[in-house]
Amino acid sequence: MRGSTPIFAALGDETRLMLLAKLSGGTRLSIAHLTKGSRLSRQAITKHLRVLEEAGLVRGVRSGRESLFEFNPARLEEARQTLEVLARQWEDALHRLKTYLEG
Repeated sequence: MRGSTPIFAALGDETRLMLLAKLSGGTRLSIAHLTKGSRLSRQAITKHLRVLEEAGLVRGVRSGRESLFEFNPARLEEARQTLEVLARQWEDALHRLKTYLEG
């Protein structure tokens, strides 16, 4: 569960979620393409991509002079599994509390 902390921190930003949405189509995209339609500079987009890359949610690949980025869905699946574990723990705790209060 500890390894999921960078994922949740990365997902906690609207710009990074927008970048993941653009990358979720399965196509590798350049920083120039990811910047289109955004008011953010290339430098700002690059910083957000680095956070996503460090969390393992995207991978950067060099293609000549250009960096292309692609989505890594496996890491998002790990986050989903972590949330499922937490949800089960909370459900169990709430069930125990209900049983105690009603008992």
